[in-house]
Amino acid sequence: MDSISSLKPGTVLSNQELSKIFKCSEQGGMRRSHKTNTLVLVMNHVKSIYDDQWIGDVVHYTGMGQLGEMSLTFQQNKTLNESPANGIAVHLFEVFKTNEYTYIGEVERVASPYQATQPDNEGKPRQAWLFPLRLKSADVVPIDEVAAIELAIKKERQARKLSNEDLRARAENAPAQVGSRVSQTTFIPRSPYIAAYAKRRANGHCELCQEPAPFESKKGEPYLECHHIEWLAKGGEDSIENTVALCPNCHRKMHALNLASDIKTLTNIQKLNFH
Repeated sequence: MDSISSLKPGTVLSNQELSKIFKCSEQGGMRRSHKTNTLVLVMNHVKSIYDDQWIGDVVHYTGMGQLGEMSLTFQQNKTLNESPANGIAVHLFEVFKTNEYTYIGEVERVASPYQATQPDNEGKPRQAWLFPLRLKSADVVPIDEVAAIELAIKKERQARKLSNEDLRARAENAPAQVGSRVSQTTFIPRSPYIAAYAKRRANGHCELCQEPAPFESKKGEPYLECHHIEWLAKGGEDSIENTVALCPNCHRKMHALNLASDIKTLTNIQKLNFH
């Protein structure tokens, strides 16, 4: 693999190989190359602080700037904002494992950038710029679902180490709207901060039956599972108001029966939590 034209969606490169092919820097999530007249975008789910996500066939990509408010005229934010009229080809990569950059394909901006509240590198809420992008090709790259799930579990463990204040702030500022990804099944990414917050709020007790967690995890933590009162598959939000922590038995019951009385109980509990 030695040229951009020979790259196929789904190809996995090392960071060094990516840099060599595009003649760009090995650093950053937005890498401009004047030699190849390209802009490489990296959705790094392993290291990035950003909340990039797919909604349908559109990826909402967060611009440059790790501290404070973002500027639409700053470096590669300006480049992406002026595309595709500026003639610079934009290529997207995605990372679920360290130093494995999966080529997704060439993308183009399909709507105006917009602002949304996201935490910066210090966890402080700020206005970030997001760019709606769509693949130019019809080829869709299935994600490695196992790697995505393992990464989500790891991020939730990291989230549990945050203070109550920081965890709630990050959970409140996580995107409520969720997308879905193509894999062997339909995979719906969820916020690790919201999951960790729901379990901390439950304080070791199932929020439906009110009984203590039936056992502890290998980390010595009460074992509870997150459940969305209004299911994500039916349009529910991935938000702290819609997320509860349940014992495995009650979680299974909700997915098997989803009784109106249980939904009402969980909804009333959430109203007490946030009033």
